[in-house]
Amino acid sequence: MRTARNVSGEAAYERLLAAIQYGKFQPGDRLREIEVAASLSLSRTPVREALRKLESDGIVEHRPRIGAVIRRLSQAEVVELYEMRLVLERTAAEMAAKHASAAEIDALEELNEEIGTATDNAARAAALNQQFHRGIYLATRNRFLLESARALNNALLLLGPTTLADKVRITVVYDQHREIIAALRAADPQKAGEAAAVHLETSLRHRLKVMQA
Repeated sequence: MRTARNVSGEAAYERLLAAIQYGKFQPGDRLREIEVAASLSLSRTPVREALRKLESDGIVEHRPRIGAVIRRLSQAEVVELYEMRLVLERTAAEMAAKHASAAEIDALEELNEEIGTATDNAARAAALNQQFHRGIYLATRNRFLLESARALNNALLLLGPTTLADKVRITVVYDQHREIIAALRAADPQKAGEAAAVHLETSLRHRLKVMQA
């Protein structure tokens, strides 16, 4: 049976994870217990528990004389992460082309239309983009592939600010999503996989450009 302390520790973990996901705390930021607690309206004890869990997840690292800091990925790590994403997303698109229902494809199209209009709200565009990609994984009907994708989520948090703050970038993402959707409607696994791979390769190039700016 969960104790109140465990529950509040889990709640703090979820809140802090969401704050990192939506950019309130960025890679490289120092997470001082008292400041995080005040920011999230929590006491220090559950925040301390949350920080320990984030450290075990590989999201936070403890530095001598500094304390808890959100990890920042090196360029090599970013490339490795995208290489892994490309493999998974190509496979997911191929499998979704075989198994996705018309309703699921319609839902993806609706999400993409919302992404296309979210040019003045980067946080909303990023959240919709995550839903879009999750929708493809769900359409694969493969729980093991879905679990593999979830395993990358922590690393994705360490990429830093969304690249969808750029209106031109949103247009590119929107158009590439349309290519994936068209392949899913045609039930063409090869084209779906190729479209997903092009999308991830473009994302990597843009991410590296932002890192080098």
